[in-house]
This record gives sequence, C-alpha cells and structure tokens, in this order.
Amino acid sequence: MRKYLFLLTTAFLVQPALAQDASSNDAVEYATAAPPPMGEVEGETITVVATGMPISTAETGQPVTIIGLDEIEAVQGPDLTRVLQRLPGTTVTRNGGVGGFTGVRVRGAPSEHLLVLIDGVKVNDAGAPGGGFDFGNLLAGNIQQIELLRGPNSVVWGSDAMGGVMNLTTLAPDGIVASGEYGSDETIYATLGGGMRTGALEAGVTGSYMTSDGYSTAAGGTEADGFRQWQVTGRARYELAYGLAVVANARHADGKLDQDSFAWTPPYAPVDSADFQDTKETSGRLGFDYAGKALSLRGGYSLAKTARVYTGESYGDYPYATDARNDRAELFGQYRVAGPFRLDFGADREWSRFADSGTTKKVNTNSGHALLGFYTPFATLAAGARYDDNSRFGDAWTFGGNASVRLAYDLRLRASYGEGFKAPTLYQLYGYYGALDLKPETSTGYDFGIEKGTRDGSFFAGVSLFRRNSTNLIDFDLFNSVYYNIGKSRAEGFEVELAARPSDELRAGVVYSYVESKDRTVGGFYEGNDLNRRPRHAVTASFDWTSPFGVALGADARLVGDSFDDRGEYVPLDGYETVDLRASVPLGPVQIYGRVENLFDAGYQTVAGYNTAGRSAHIGARLKI
Repeated sequence: MRKYLFLLTTAFLVQPALAQDASSNDAVEYATAAPPPMGEVEGETITVVATGMPISTAETGQPVTIIGLDEIEAVQGPDLTRVLQRLPGTTVTRNGGVGGFTGVRVRGAPSEHLLVLIDGVKVNDAGAPGGGFDFGNLLAGNIQQIELLRGPNSVVWGSDAMGGVMNLTTLAPDGIVASGEYGSDETIYATLGGGMRTGALEAGVTGSYMTSDGYSTAAGGTEADGFRQWQVTGRARYELAYGLAVVANARHADGKLDQDSFAWTPPYAPVDSADFQDTKETSGRLGFDYAGKALSLRGGYSLAKTARVYTGESYGDYPYATDARNDRAELFGQYRVAGPFRLDFGADREWSRFADSGTTKKVNTNSGHALLGFYTPFATLAAGARYDDNSRFGDAWTFGGNASVRLAYDLRLRASYGEGFKAPTLYQLYGYYGALDLKPETSTGYDFGIEKGTRDGSFFAGVSLFRRNSTNLIDFDLFNSVYYNIGKSRAEGFEVELAARPSDELRAGVVYSYVESKDRTVGGFYEGNDLNRRPRHAVTASFDWTSPFGVALGADARLVGDSFDDRGEYVPLDGYETVDLRASVPLGPVQIYGRVENLFDAGYQTVAGYNTAGRSAHIGARLKI
C-alpha cells in the first residue's frame, strides 16, 4: 500500500514539467537516437539508464551520475575500479589483483544486484553463481563514458536491476588514438583505436592488451599470480534516412588469470597453488534508431556469452567449465502524446542458458513496461509499471515513479520510488550447490535528494537520502554448502557530493557515502548484524590542475571504513586509506604521463585472505591524431 501512497502523494505535490534536453556528448549521441533538443542548461548531460531512451539528467527524479572520457583518461591506467570509486554510494571488492573477481556494490546492495550494460547490452553473467558481472575482465582503455543509476529500476530493465543500473559506452574515436605504459610487477598495458565520422557513417574500433606478473592472490602466499588479456570493442552507426539509422556494436575479451585455491582445512584461507582461469566474454547488438516528430524508437537483438574454464593443480584431470548465454530481443519507445504528456514504453524477450560440466538448463522471460510522464517548465513527474512472465517462476509486477522540481535555474529537488525483482539464477537452482526451493529476491527503494548545478558544470552540490528494503535475498550457507533465502534486509543512508570546475584548468571533487546494511530477518541467527563486506563509510577526494604550459597534476584520496567479511561478524575487515598521484606533459600530439598508486603503501583487504596491491609506479605515453 505504501508504494501507491508514495506515487499519489508525489503526483499532488509536484507541478509537472518540461524536460530541458541538452546536447548530448558523442558517446551517447553516437549510440542512440536522441529526441529534438528543447533548450539547454549548463553542463546537462544525456543518460539512457533512467528510461531506456535518451533523457536529460535534469529531467528525471532518479539519482544518476555520469563520468566522461576526460575524467577516465585523467585517472590513467587499466584498472576501471579506480574511476568507479568516484561514483557516490559505490564500493568495490576484489579477490586479489587486477583480473581477479571484482564486484561493485551500490548503496549496500550485493554486487549481483547491479545490472551492467555495455553499449546497451546486458552483460551480467548467467553462469556466475549470483548472475553478476565481473569487472575484473573490463579494462578502462576501452571505455568512453560511465552512467550509474543508484537504486532499484526493474520497471525499465527487469531482473538484475535490484540495486542499480550501470551503462558503459565503449570508446569509438574520431581519428587515431594509441597509448602504452609500463609499471610495477612487470605490467604492460597498451591500447589502439581508430574511427571515422563522415556523412551518414560513424564507426570506430578499439583494442587493448594487458599482461602483468602480478602478486600473490593469497595473503599468505609467495608466488606471483599474473593476468593476461586482450580485448576488442567496436561501434557503428549508419543513417539510412533523416531520423532513421542502423546501429551495431560488439565486444570480445579473452583473458587468463593465475589463481590460488581455497584451503578447506586450516588455515581455511587462500593458499598458493598453480590454478588457472580462462575467460572469454563476447557480446554484441544489432538494431535501429528512429527519431520522429512525435515517436522515437530504439529496437534490436543482442547477445552476451561468458565461457570460463578452470584448470590446474586443484582440478587435476577434471577441469571445471561453465558456458552461459543471454539473448535478448527488445524495443524501447517514446511517444510525445500531447502538450506536456510523454509515454516511455518497451517490450522484450530474454532467453538464458547455463551449462557446466554436468548440466544444461534454460529459462526465458517475456516483459513489457510503460512510464507516463507529465512535464512543465518547473517540474517533471513520471510513474509506471512492468510485467514479467518467467518460464520457471511465473509472472510478477513491479512499479516505480519519480519526480523533479526545479526550485531555481540550477537548483532542483527530486524524489524516486523503485522496485526490483530477481529470480534465482540457473546456477543457484541447478548448480552443484543449488536448491530448487529458492524464492525470487525483491526490493523496494526510496530516494530523496536536492542538487545545485550539474556535475560537469562550474559547480555542483548534492545530498541524497535513501532506503532500500529487500526480501528473500539469496546467500550461501557455508555450514550446509547450499544456497538459501535469508529473509529481510535493509540498506539506508545518505550521500554527499561536491564538485567544482571554476575553469577548464582546475577540477576538484569530494564524494562521501554513509550506508548501513543490516539483516532484519526476525528471529534469524544473524538478525541485527551488518551484511558482509559493506563498509558504512566511503569517501573519495579528487583534484586535477593543468598549468598554462599544459603540464597536468592530479591526486585521488580514498578512505573506506571498517566492515566484516562474514555475516556472523567474526572476521573483521579493517578500513583503509589510499592516495594516488599522477602527472602528464604534452609533447605535440603525444602526452607523456605517469602515476604512483597507493603512495603510502597501505596494506588492506577487501575480501579476507586476499592480497591487494601495495605501492606501484607506472609511466606511459598517449597519442591522438
């Protein structure tokens, strides 16, 4: 009942309003069909994670943060998590070094509850235990833009969007770009990309390669565990007629990771072993964009495949392999009904398949959604619903709504309500540790915020309050070696973000998040305990300055509070602080750059028993022509 009262109350409190669209940057404009511009506010950007269609960030009441190419390049290096830590409400856990399993948690949600899109393609691994995406296989040099919506948004995106939605737009340059660097642990990283934008055709391809001797994954180990990967991404758009275009994108990543095994006898922790994980990720989409006077459409067919093979000392003559695939046919639309009314809608069908060394299982889902928006020059209001029909769990409805009030030219108040629904993964049902009696996970999220300015404008300040209640979260029972539903949990807190860009030469920002995530299962063994690996405090401060001579200096400082590795709160994870320094010097079309990561050589763990990198130094060069 409360969700309906929220939507009705919002409708009465808000004066609906004009969505003031802005000119999009190349990343989104290149990949999607944008509606006709209707005005511009300093620094406004375009996002697709809110409705599935291009929309101004000032037009939605949902909390959306966007990081562009200039910021990604300023941070330097292949490790994308060093950029992601600038996003509010975001923490990262990693099993060892770069290439090890890397989970991103948003506002205290499990990493499996973040839906990840690459160029609009759902890439969550249907073969992973929780169906999440491993950021260890994604290198920063292939990424041009990051969009993050924080909080449930299953109305638009369906299953997996329980905690948030992230869309990563791959790099498709206009011209030639190349970079290469060398650093600690014999790390070599190189990228090469090229593209064109002439007439009706826009196309680009980027490739990257990384190899590193690494360091021991096991905290008590001595042998180095390396990582090697090559990756290719590409995007293309061809305009058939005014307002109608064919679009395509593809990605392939091939990596090999040295691993340590987990000892199920004392010390009950990772230990040195000659184990290996080979991973191949392939995704792509072929579709169309149509932008008419009253109707805009974006449709297509996409696939995402992840194949993993585990071999080595622990597996002997019996390697373990998983092969997962997700196919999706989708249609998103936007219809400008009349006057201030607009309807965003969509329908899709997904086919998922999971196979391991002993079984093959399939599931499919049919879905449809609609969001009705009402807009005036002072505020926006949108509310809608989604219907899912899962071949194994039947049908389900999810609801959502959001509102934004412009109190002044660059000051707005926003609010949102969203629901999430996630069926158990095929691995959780049929894998070696599976349980057929698992129930779907659900969540309801509330968010209220006030913002002044825009993140890439001259000044931005924002405060967000949020709460997300979750039911039937799926966890792993270490005592009985089986997946089970844990009942209820709640994550709540607030985020504060400050950013200043008084000139093109100077940029500074601070992001602070407080998140309290607790098990609220009445009578449960862990009732009142913090959920594991969810630090309450996280803050990132960044600074970048460019001198009149083009020499650039920058620094990032990251502080993360204490947490626990387990739900019983027996294994603590101490908080930590890291500082990164960087510099670059232009020499014509070439830029020489270098950085020192973890300047003070802080020792810490984000997953108990797994090492993290100490102090490291890197130097490289970047070319753009």
